[in-house]
Amino acid sequence: MPDEVKSAPRAKPATTGAMGVLDRSHKGEAASTLQFLDPAGTPVTLASFAGKPVLLNLWATWCAPCVAEMPTLDALAVREGGTLTIVPVSQDLEGAAKVDPFFKNAQFKALKPYRDPQAALSIAFQANLPTTILYDSTGHEVWRMLGGVDWTGPQAAALLAEAK
Repeated sequence: MPDEVKSAPRAKPATTGAMGVLDRSHKGEAASTLQFLDPAGTPVTLASFAGKPVLLNLWATWCAPCVAEMPTLDALAVREGGTLTIVPVSQDLEGAAKVDPFFKNAQFKALKPYRDPQAALSIAFQANLPTTILYDSTGHEVWRMLGGVDWTGPQAAALLAEAK
């Protein structure tokens, strides 16, 4: 009788509420000084949000996991009521031409469309999308999440509490 061939175990598919990969290797680093565009098209930096924790989300309209997590980011922004600033920065090269219709269609209650049409942030961070970085109120990195997250879940709440 021939030896049985055993196949490698298959990875389980991601489920709703699955977490990305948590990276703490940049903890304590100062926030980037790179500029991106606010909803009015004015250049801003992360320093523009100083004084409270900031959740920077790098995403794009063509990125399925990014699009899937956007409603949970919006719900988080509504729930936090100003104690945490959520800054979703689109890395779409088409800028407002892609991002503004996406936001209009999604009808988010609290998120605003920030844009980085040069993708300078994702290049500087060497980030795959989505990547989300939490900064404390002094502008220093707490952690970064690589991959999509349900930002309304208890695991995300525990992680976000680290910036307070």
